[in-house]
Amino acid sequence: MPIILFALLVILIAQVGFWKTFGAIIGAAAMVVLFIVLLGAALAIAGYMVFGRNRRSF
Repeated sequence: MPIILFALLVILIAQVGFWKTFGAIIGAAAMVVLFIVLLGAALAIAGYMVFGRNRRSF
């Protein structure tokens, strides 16, 4: 009987570790996606400023 309780405890600890690791991986992927979106927005704003300035000078 104590072996079954020990095995259940080990499985429970492994599950908690798995979900924390899974959450960390999902969080890291979300940060990469957010960085790419922000980089694209910054490039779009910079392009708008450069082409807007060139259009007004002609």
